[in-house]
Amino acid sequence: MLNTFPSPISSLLDARIDGHSLPAGLYTRDDVFQADLDVFFSRHWIHVGLECDVPEAGDAVVIDIGSTSLILLRDDENDIRVVRNVCRHRGARLLDAGSTVISKLVCPYHQWTYELSGELSYAPHMGKNFDKSCRSLKPVNFKSIGGLIYVCLSDNPPQDIKRLEEVMEPRLAPYDIRNAKVAHQLDVIEKGNWKLTMENNRECYHCSANHPELCVSFVDLDFGYDPDSLSPEDREEAEAHFAMYSERTKGWETDGFPSSTVEQVRNCETNFRTQRLIIAGAGESQTEDSTAASQKLLGTMTRKDLGDTHLWGHSSWCHFMGDHAVVSIAIPLSADTTLIRTKWLVHKDAIEGVDYDLAKLAHVWTETTNQDAELVARAQAGVQDPGYEPGPYSRFTEVALDDFATWYIERMRAHGY
Repeated sequence: MLNTFPSPISSLLDARIDGHSLPAGLYTRDDVFQADLDVFFSRHWIHVGLECDVPEAGDAVVIDIGSTSLILLRDDENDIRVVRNVCRHRGARLLDAGSTVISKLVCPYHQWTYELSGELSYAPHMGKNFDKSCRSLKPVNFKSIGGLIYVCLSDNPPQDIKRLEEVMEPRLAPYDIRNAKVAHQLDVIEKGNWKLTMENNRECYHCSANHPELCVSFVDLDFGYDPDSLSPEDREEAEAHFAMYSERTKGWETDGFPSSTVEQVRNCETNFRTQRLIIAGAGESQTEDSTAASQKLLGTMTRKDLGDTHLWGHSSWCHFMGDHAVVSIAIPLSADTTLIRTKWLVHKDAIEGVDYDLAKLAHVWTETTNQDAELVARAQAGVQDPGYEPGPYSRFTEVALDDFATWYIERMRAHGY
């Protein structure tokens, strides 16, 4: 039989040129995809959901990642739990995909029944001496960081997530994401490898030509530029902008809102970046006119001029503003297909049509996500073409992509590939 993958994955990793995109096989091969699931979605921390996905006791949501299925739920004590969606009898799935409300977890196959704590409470026809105590549902390592749920499927999760906790808990505290409300959710299938999705998200080189809605509130200069390409007037404007940005950041931090850039992107296990960005135009929110979409601000926020606190991970990106937040999670489905699940969050007491207009709230990132899906599909088609060869990243606008590709190679090698 013809060997579809004549070269080992290690040879693809060795072929990566610093400052360039990855060799084609790392975006296209099925064996690489399975390795990615093993390394990046099983042995590293991944953002999978939110505490406010399950606001009440008995609320549950199923999250599927590769062949793994998880249940995020809130138990009778109002505590968050994450368990594997696998019955301890013969392995049947307990819950179907999506959200539900339950009083107990009952396996549809043979009616084995579990408390919301995961404890097995009923196992019919197993005999009076059957020990139920060792058949609880398998828990999964998880952390809630400012209301964002991270899981690691490994028994030895990376310890450097502590840095993410230290940085983001105080940054997210004023938004009170734990007690926010999901106002809207959008699932979009991108016809591209998850790494192309993340590369696309980590640069705004493409924004001015492709995201007219987003560019109303984004400041292009904040995402890098070649100073030699600017006219003297534009260069002067850029210098004035960054001087203003520096002063604004100092002011935010003086007022108790952490804002400076924090990066953990190379020589680490848990990859993240955060920064408070200026919002252009009216300066309030990422909407089509850059004014707030919700008049009821998140958490304890009282100001609309605190910009956009963004957070990147290796499989998610988030934007937290005074009036609402946008959280996007990338879930790889195959070597050339990725699910993007985006949620818009508002204050838990905000009422649609009274405090916020859903169309205004969701418009910018709905358009941006659909536009990005088209771009990622173009990129996937290109890396599958025999004419593809890795191209150079811009040292002005694509530094984050080089960091990501370098970290990807580091982590693959660290796990024996």
